[in-house]
Amino acid sequence: MGKSASKKKSVAAVSAAGDEESARGRLLNAATHLFCKNGINATGIDAIIDEAGTAKTTLYKLFGSKTNLVHAVLESEGRQWREWFIGAIEAGGGDPQTKLTRIFPALKRWFGEERFYGCPFINAVGEHDKDAKQFRAIALRHKKVVLAHIEKLAGEMGAVEPESLAHQLALLIDGAIVAAMVSRDPGVADTAAIAAGNLFGPSKVKKPKRASGATVQLVAV
Repeated sequence: MGKSASKKKSVAAVSAAGDEESARGRLLNAATHLFCKNGINATGIDAIIDEAGTAKTTLYKLFGSKTNLVHAVLESEGRQWREWFIGAIEAGGGDPQTKLTRIFPALKRWFGEERFYGCPFINAVGEHDKDAKQFRAIALRHKKVVLAHIEKLAGEMGAVEPESLAHQLALLIDGAIVAAMVSRDPGVADTAAIAAGNLFGPSKVKKPKRASGATVQLVAV
């Protein structure tokens, strides 16, 4: 009887863990959709649990607070987006420049999706106090991973200053995302692609030395 009871407890524990994982997934999916569509501040806990089909106590048990849920959503969305983006530009192989030219066609496909609501990181930082560091820190971590991959390809392509080229492309990426969100026109990616193409040739030309003490500020993240 002792072994049977122990086995039942083990099965119950596994079932409970599975239920929690399922609830966590539903809450993340619901919160992601609502935060992106309506905004973080405009989305209340009741709307999230209603869409997820869970109890409020479940949300607080799994995440502790709405702020923690927001962090979890951004971390999850960032990881999935990076995997998609890097996979999209690496798919099919080719030389580094070919891979870089896939950036904006990939973004255009994303812009055309029914649930395209812009970049969740830009949106999160944009709707909160600009002195608040919590969301900006998560956004910067995400952007730096994307930027590092672009910089690596830029270096392999033969760019004299791969960091500078990567920042220029990152600015075009962010600009295209915001423009597509505002205009609802996926075609803005084509314009960004033209601008990006104009950078590749000049990036391989060695530039004259800067005057002593001159510095360059790279602003894209």
